[in-house]
This record gives sequence, C-alpha cells and structure tokens, in this order.
Amino acid sequence: MEEILVPIFVCVVLPVALVLLGVIARRNEVNRKTEVALKSIEAGVPIDPTYFKTTTKERSTKRMLLGRLTGACIVSLLGVAFLVLGFFGQNIIEGEIDSFLYFFPAGVLLAIGIALFITYFVGKKMLAKEVEAEEKALEDK
Repeated sequence: MEEILVPIFVCVVLPVALVLLGVIARRNEVNRKTEVALKSIEAGVPIDPTYFKTTTKERSTKRMLLGRLTGACIVSLLGVAFLVLGFFGQNIIEGEIDSFLYFFPAGVLLAIGIALFITYFVGKKMLAKEVEAEEKALEDK
C-alpha cells in the first residue's frame, strides 16, 4: 500500500497543496488591500494609485544568469548521481535492479543540465553589456 500512496502524495497532493497555498495567500493580500481602500474611501482620504500594484521583486540580469547556472549544476549532479547508481547500484543495494530505471532519468537530467549550461554561457556572452550597465548603476547609487 505504501508503494502506491507515497508517489501519489508526492506527485499529486503536494503540488496541489503548494498551488492552493499560493492562491490563498494572494487572495488574502487582495482582501486586505480592498479593506484598506474601502476604509480610506469612507474616510474621504485619497488613495495612492501605486498601492494596488503587485509587489514583484525585479531580478537583475546577473541574478538571472546565476540562477540558470545553479539550476544547471543541480540538475547535472542529479544526472550524474543517477548514472552512478545505474552502474554501481547493484553493489550498493541488495537485490536485482533494472539499470534502465536509472539510466533513463540520468540521460534526461544530463541533457537538461547541459542545455541549462549552454543557455548560461550564451546568455552570459549576449548579456555582458547589460550586466555591466547594471553593476555600474549600482556603483553610482
């Protein structure tokens, strides 16, 4: 029974719960802002138009590139780990292991990792001027 319940929980219940928490948090934020706006209208106080703008943090180009590099490293290391388990898994874990269960995810993860490395290096080359401009603007502040 555990072999069925754990994957269902991880693949279905957990993602749904995370999305639901995000939706509830956003709804609470909108409700709070609406209450404040209604109170200020009742009191006759003008409302600041920027109050209802979404609060998203703007990421710098350098941060975006470093995020891709981090993702590439993590995914590639996971691919290498699956590859090592495919080759040496029968010695580590007792019993018969189908090596395809390790080689297929290893190949997929390594392909994604390599693609992320390529996007990092190409993006770094293409966005070098933007990164310099952002760093210079930060130094000027």
